[in-house]
Amino acid sequence: MKILLIEDEPKLVSIIQRDLTAEGHEISVALDGTTGLDMAMKMDFQLIILDIMLPGINGIEVCRRLRQANQNAAILMLTALGTTENVVVGLDSGADDYMVKPFSLAELNARIRTLARRNTNLVQPPNLIQIADLVINGDEKIS
Repeated sequence: MKILLIEDEPKLVSIIQRDLTAEGHEISVALDGTTGLDMAMKMDFQLIILDIMLPGINGIEVCRRLRQANQNAAILMLTALGTTENVVVGLDSGADDYMVKPFSLAELNARIRTLARRNTNLVQPPNLIQIADLVINGDEKIS
């Protein structure tokens, strides 16, 4: 899955990027809201993991602008802001899910899998090549 991580804390970026790459995801990173919004608008991501407290444009505004532009990538907010009011504002801005820091990588991965099950556009299509009636699946190995 192609994931955009918009997070300004380099140590956390490194941990998340390493874990999600090991899970087989392709990760791109933006360290501020302005860059993240620009990347999300210009590139095709299936999931955006978005902090709220970001330099430049905050995560709530990034999420709102993406939804106004009809971007259909799933958005998972990952933030230290954990009050009920924060969660409601985040979800109402267009986020599909909301996690509070500190968090476990196992839970993050489970939520990503859940979003992928809910949103069929998040699941990458199989590696198929079709020529007339011949279909070759590059993901399956024959012994």
